[in-house]
Amino acid sequence: MPLVSIIVPVYNAEETVSRCIDSILEQTYKDFELLLLDDGSTDTSGEICRAYAGKDGRIRVLHKENSGVSDTRNQGIAMAEGEYLQFLDSDDWITRDATETFVHIAMEYQCDMVIADFYRVIGERFSQKGDIEKEGIMDRAGYAENMMQKPADFYYGVLWNKFYKRSIIEEHRLKMDSSVSWCEDFLFNLEYVRHVRAVYAVKKPVYYYVKRKGSLVSQGMSMKKTIQMKRTVFSYYNNFYKDVFGEEDYEKIKGQVYRFLFDAASDGTVLPLSVSGTYRLGDGKGNIRESVGEGEGILFDIYRERKMQEKLFGIVAVRNELEASDVKLLYYLSQPHESCTLKEMADILNMSRRCLSLTVQRLTARDLIAVPEKGKEKLKGGAKEKQQDGKRKSNGKDYTVTQAAEAILSEILYVMCDFEQSQYEGFTQEEIELYERLDEKRKQNVREILRK
Repeated sequence: MPLVSIIVPVYNAEETVSRCIDSILEQTYKDFELLLLDDGSTDTSGEICRAYAGKDGRIRVLHKENSGVSDTRNQGIAMAEGEYLQFLDSDDWITRDATETFVHIAMEYQCDMVIADFYRVIGERFSQKGDIEKEGIMDRAGYAENMMQKPADFYYGVLWNKFYKRSIIEEHRLKMDSSVSWCEDFLFNLEYVRHVRAVYAVKKPVYYYVKRKGSLVSQGMSMKKTIQMKRTVFSYYNNFYKDVFGEEDYEKIKGQVYRFLFDAASDGTVLPLSVSGTYRLGDGKGNIRESVGEGEGILFDIYRERKMQEKLFGIVAVRNELEASDVKLLYYLSQPHESCTLKEMADILNMSRRCLSLTVQRLTARDLIAVPEKGKEKLKGGAKEKQQDGKRKSNGKDYTVTQAAEAILSEILYVMCDFEQSQYEGFTQEEIELYERLDEKRKQNVREILRK
């Protein structure tokens, strides 16, 4: 039996599949089988695959009706005979020592998964992409901690820069979820990592990924279905961290876990509200007159930031029959922050104490936030409880967002991703990273000034 099974779904890839296959056949490591899975191609891709199979006995070809890449990969996994699994997409290719690198590390360190850097290809340009800076072995929790920093990066989400043990997949009956068409690779990886003991990160790029255009909207996906699909993905992601860290430690990192929802733009993933014709940031209420909008100085900068904030929260408020202040408070409570009094919380949110009190009451009535027990006073002779928000002294951090609010928080972060994408329009990735580093220094200087 071959040590490695290399799985390549093929669909209408007549212009690129030969390059992909050639890169596999030219590998320095030879003990592999190549499974070419023709997913109902209507061009000459199937014929090309058969021609290669006729020349090399390590190649097996499956012709099947079109059922999508997830189902096709599942069939490839079922056919595989190797101890390890390696995946490619038919319009990409690999370095000559890719398989040898994976095999050497997997066997040398007895790890359950290997993850490697890759090259992103845009036209004639190549750029190395990776995330885990320190090469070496880590346990499941260490891998999860690294992923928490850039969870939606292709580095973690895709199959093709990783090396898997087939025994783990078979033992736990892992499959690609063919019911989703966004992040299906990521869901598979989350389920796989739940069962690993050790992962090795190698800084060497082994894969050439050709950046492709496309989004859920281009697939004809409705807004409602798109948002539901993304909520499903986030639920998987959320449960993964609860499983890895446990409920108590999970609460400490919950704010970082939510980063997944707005970190999805690093490799071109399009979030739904940023492509909806109904909820573009440049439309609707909240626009300001040009003469006012062009004002100079810190006061005008603060004014524009506040108007942008109102627009962001207003979009989500309209969709969920809430006030903009309700959405603002939900977002505030979901973010990591130190203890604040109610007065400080109202100041941070730019609300009056009365507005904050009314906002708390509305969100409590809809079970979107939970109010601390010390702020509740039971009325005599009945189960009904009276909320004393406006009068009592309390710690603002005592309020917590309930599970019922998670879908709204998802939408808040979708809109914020749209805002970030709009801000960085025309920036290169290097320029964005430079700006973020410099802006973090500026923010730190402001913090130091306020401490004095």
